[in-house]
Amino acid sequence: MNKSIIVAITGASGSIYGIRALEIMHTLRCRSHLVVSAAARTIIEQETGRVIDEVSELASFVYDPADIGAPIASGSFPTGGMLVAPCSIKTLSAIANSYTVDLIARAADVCLKEGRPLALMVRESPLHVGHLRLMTRAAEAGAVICPPIPTFYGHPQTIDDVIDASVGRALARLGIENDAYPKWGLGVGG
Repeated sequence: MNKSIIVAITGASGSIYGIRALEIMHTLRCRSHLVVSAAARTIIEQETGRVIDEVSELASFVYDPADIGAPIASGSFPTGGMLVAPCSIKTLSAIANSYTVDLIARAADVCLKEGRPLALMVRESPLHVGHLRLMTRAAEAGAVICPPIPTFYGHPQTIDDVIDASVGRALARLGIENDAYPKWGLGVGG
């Protein structure tokens, strides 16, 4: 596979979603452009026991979130889209309001303005009306809201199965075919 996708990991709980996306893309030989927020660096270690260097090794290219001059900040740099996994409410707000305060929000804004797919794995619960409005604004601009919600028709046996189902589905929405998630009607549910 010769697709090039931006992966952003933000400071919401669930950094494993972004890490798993990088692992799947690495296995599929899909080029990945990684941006990790400052808060996510802490969350990654707390939740997974991994260090940022270990996660960065999974990516083809790694950018500092303050580097708004990075190639992925320009519409002239071709990518197949972007996955924000997990997507914090702070990042969702920046994207929904076109507030390109850092490279993550800028790269997302570029995807939207260029008509490229942008998948946001929003990680918050419960949601108040402000969160819902932000998701609506982002969706109206062209983003796809892909919260990591477990599916059970594939009969997951482990937490990894649950993670893979959400990540695999989000990657498929970005045009990255993979076998990480159960497909309805292919021996599952039908």
